[in-house]
Amino acid sequence: MTLFERWRADTREVAVVGLARSGIAAAHLLRREGIAVYASDAGAGPEIEARVSPIRERGAAIELGGHDLKRIGRSQALVVSPGVPPEAPPVQAARAAGVPVVSEVDVGAAALPGVHFAAITGTNGKTTTTALAAHLLAGTGHRAVAAGNIGTPLSELALRGERPEWVALEISSFQLHDTHDLVPSCGVLTNLAPDHLDRYPSIAEYYADKKRLFRSAHDGSSWILNADDAEVLAMAKGVAGRRRMFSVRQRAEAWYDRQGGTLRLGAADLLPRKELLLLGDHNVANALAAALVAAEAAAAPAAIGAALATFRALPHRLEPVREVEGVLWINDSKATNVASTAVALDAVERPYVLLLGGRHKGEPYTSLADRMGGRCRAVIAFGESREIIERDLGGRVKVVPGGSFADVMGRARALAGRGEAVLLSPACSSYDMFKNYEDRGAQFRAAVEAL
Repeated sequence: MTLFERWRADTREVAVVGLARSGIAAAHLLRREGIAVYASDAGAGPEIEARVSPIRERGAAIELGGHDLKRIGRSQALVVSPGVPPEAPPVQAARAAGVPVVSEVDVGAAALPGVHFAAITGTNGKTTTTALAAHLLAGTGHRAVAAGNIGTPLSELALRGERPEWVALEISSFQLHDTHDLVPSCGVLTNLAPDHLDRYPSIAEYYADKKRLFRSAHDGSSWILNADDAEVLAMAKGVAGRRRMFSVRQRAEAWYDRQGGTLRLGAADLLPRKELLLLGDHNVANALAAALVAAEAAAAPAAIGAALATFRALPHRLEPVREVEGVLWINDSKATNVASTAVALDAVERPYVLLLGGRHKGEPYTSLADRMGGRCRAVIAFGESREIIERDLGGRVKVVPGGSFADVMGRARALAGRGEAVLLSPACSSYDMFKNYEDRGAQFRAAVEAL
């Protein structure tokens, strides 16, 4: 029986907790499938009332401003949004009552039988690799879309009535934690580094969720792996299926021929490095991983290379905003952990002023000093983590304390000289000063446009 058939056969409700975009989509999809729904959210007010009104009209029971834990304990399953942590009371109540906890990804996938999923995860590069994979699949003649953690919930895609051949599916560790039924046509692991230590008790537990990418592995599985990352190779050791490697350091199924300045798929050329309009070796790695996804769909190397040449940097991911009086301003607001900021430092070839700070996520900033290579003119530390940054990096690089974001931008303009760059790559979450990382990047971009 399919997931929906099992749930329809049971007269009990399916509970949905968290009514942001993915939870709303899951609740709509469940009601479309004739499944009884109890949906709840801790938030309340006119905005969320407007969001949930259409679900209520479809017959779902809605509760705002809290959760009925006893009702959740009587449900047949609990669908969670990625923003709901495992220790949240509704999740704990479900587990205590033996109620299965399921991710929105499983709900969306159940409504899309026959679709090929390229499941893409890792610490950094997931979103760019997902966007690249969808772009290459579409550019080589396939009906393909990007979905998942990149912005469009899988359930929302299913509600549209679309039936793509391929879905490039970005899937986070939070989603993987409760995803049970997804069987990807291929899985991609971009890299591994410490992250989300504000949510996970240890790196081991974070990595354990990433390893759930392989939970459906069988002899016919196909795994696309970073040959340059020892943690990736260790995690995939012994996993059933075929491995296809990408590398920016050595020859592999997809690799960067640094001497020849060319991205290659085996012995075939994809395109010259100068024609890939993305900064940094990490984006070369992302492009190579995406090329292997397209190869899984039998795309020819020449067609993959032509599609790669038309891809542009995503907003907030090492996005060059503009050059003003010889200073290049770069928006890397999506860098919400130390590992992603380290990648950005490697990618920027000019001397730079680094804007670093926000809400601390539990990892020290000391390792960044080793990546600066003498190119960092100054670090402007801001937000809740400012004092921690000053403590970790002071004495190894010039650290300038910043106040408001307008103050930070003003100090950056005064410090950066012609031929240099200002890099917003905060290594922190944004919630101390901004709505989210997109808001942080948008305010940076607006300030630069106003220069």
